[in-house]
Amino acid sequence: MASFDGFDGVGATLTVCDVDGNVLYSNDKSAVDADGKNNLVGTNMMGCHPEAALSKLLRLMERQESNVYTIDKNGVKKLIYQAPWYEAGEYSGFIELSLVIPFEMPHFHRE
Repeated sequence: MASFDGFDGVGATLTVCDVDGNVLYSNDKSAVDADGKNNLVGTNMMGCHPEAALSKLLRLMERQESNVYTIDKNGVKKLIYQAPWYEAGEYSGFIELSLVIPFEMPHFHRE
C-alpha cells in the first residue's frame, strides 16, 4: 500500500480510504476523539455522511472523479479536495484533503 506517512503536523486533514470506503489512513488532525486518539482508521467512511453527500461520494468513487469546493462552518473557511488515488496505475480508493483558508485571499494568474 502507498505510504501517506508525513502528513501529521501539516495543518490540514487528510483521510484515505480504499475502493470500498474503509479508512486506511487519517492524519493527526482528522477525526480525533476526546482522548486525542485518531478513531477513523479501520472504520468505513460511508457511515459518516448524510444521504445526499453519500450519494455524491459513491458516484465520484464509481466514476473516479475529483470534487473540489469550499465551505464555511463556525467562522472557519475550508477548501475540500476529494479525489481518487492510484497505486501502480490501479485505482486504489479515495482521499479527502481539507485545508483552512482565509475568507479573503489573493489570487494570482500566472502564465
